[in-house]
Amino acid sequence: MSVTAPAGFEAAGVAAGLKSTGKPDVAVVVNRGPLKVGAAVYTSNRAKANPILWSQEAIKGGAVEAVVLNSGGANCFTGAFGFQTTHQTAEKAAELLGVGAVGIQVCSTGLIGTGDEVFRAKVLDGTAKAIAALSADGGADAARAIMTTDTVPKTAVHEGSGWTIGGIAKGAGMLAPGLATMLVVLTTDAVLDVPAADAHLRAATRVSFDRLDSDGCMSTNDQVTLLVSGASGTTPDPEEFAAALARVCADLARQLQADAEGASHAIAIEVVGAASEEDAVEVGRSVARNNLFKAAIFGNDPNWGRVLAAIGTTEADFDPYDVDVSMNGVRVCTQGGPDRPREDVDLSTRDTHVLIDLRVGTATATILTNDLTHDYVHENSAYSS
Repeated sequence: MSVTAPAGFEAAGVAAGLKSTGKPDVAVVVNRGPLKVGAAVYTSNRAKANPILWSQEAIKGGAVEAVVLNSGGANCFTGAFGFQTTHQTAEKAAELLGVGAVGIQVCSTGLIGTGDEVFRAKVLDGTAKAIAALSADGGADAARAIMTTDTVPKTAVHEGSGWTIGGIAKGAGMLAPGLATMLVVLTTDAVLDVPAADAHLRAATRVSFDRLDSDGCMSTNDQVTLLVSGASGTTPDPEEFAAALARVCADLARQLQADAEGASHAIAIEVVGAASEEDAVEVGRSVARNNLFKAAIFGNDPNWGRVLAAIGTTEADFDPYDVDVSMNGVRVCTQGGPDRPREDVDLSTRDTHVLIDLRVGTATATILTNDLTHDYVHENSAYSS
């Protein structure tokens, strides 16, 4: 049930003709209350799509009635026409739901730089169709409608102490941190006010979506939205809720990593022994974005020299000749020199674990990434053709 698992929510996913395949491409998630609390994080890319520009202003009141999402077109770099399309989408949803337009968050995903009257008409028609189809069982349909190059829908549910969290996500390419890395809608029937919802969402995003760095390419449309209905009547223990929301976000992040475009390895880069968490993140990300390392993993080659070379580009506190590197449980490098033979490392499995010990402190962080494959290059070279 995903986003409709918590009480107080309805959702739908319909086909509006935005996708040439005829598959569902417009989704709506509605908060029926009694609370209408909302929080969101957005891409930090300076090149922001029209839905982001609208939603960032609309969220300032702290109330979110609904989220309208479309796949099949990013509505980015489409000028004033594109912003008007987003505005009209919010107004259409608001009219049909009997609420104010500023209570509507709008999300789009797809090809950048395209959009015309036909696109607008289909989005508006799809919004109306989705609202007409809203149901308490519509979460799964909504998850399918937001897919682009995704091969499977991504959903998650957590049952708390008298409250529930649900979530849907899409993303398979352009996965790189910047507050968020994809389109995600999270819902909860717990009782939270705006400051608590915002704080919990940012804390959860920081240790989940912000640490998914599949291909180093930050989208223009990234958004993670949390809707709070309060329908359970239960005010959660703050620590319990924070931990649960972080787990849901981490679950969705790993599902996105597993479905990354063309990937043959899902790589977890765990950095330990760092002087600070910031250092651990910087080191992990430097390796995750190193194409030579990613190509080596694609070739099942435990080339630890490329790991050390990538670490050396950072400003983290470490001694290059006092670093350990392990791959899938085999320490191949110790104190900046060879350890066990490379032949001892089995990289034939999809899940790959790289452990980097900087040996200067106690901080740790894990970055999720993927290998660089022929299929990834092919899919993205032919994306718009």
